[in-house]
Amino acid sequence: MSKGDTFENEILRLIFNATAIANMADNASSSPLTNLFVAAHTADPGEAGTQTTSEATYTSYARATVARTAGGWTVTANSVSPVAAIPWPACTGGTNTITHWSVGVAVSGSTKILYKGTVTPNIAVSTGVTPSLTTASAVTED
Repeated sequence: MSKGDTFENEILRLIFNATAIANMADNASSSPLTNLFVAAHTADPGEAGTQTTSEATYTSYARATVARTAGGWTVTANSVSPVAAIPWPACTGGTNTITHWSVGVAVSGSTKILYKGTVTPNIAVSTGVTPSLTTASAVTED
């Protein structure tokens, strides 16, 4: 059974923009999450993986922090994408090929993946390269 389009957009807005779903779900809590954390992966972390599964390992890599607001994420037509490019730190050593990205709830550690997607084209990372997720990167709720 699939969800209706309106509800799919409401779920994405709840997760990515902290927008309540009227009479059903809200963002109220003693300390609601204000940021989401975007990880770069060198392979598909899979549905059972965490954000550390196949996570990039080049020197100076760190997850990117994006505000959990409409200023950080665009939700439209059952999909979500970044409002602006999301850069990861510039590589200062080592190499990786980034093929996937994920969105999670912590800046580090084996945290759950909320959504994941592919990076097309893949990003070859080496010293001096600043990999970036573009606004054309999207995940779909369906």
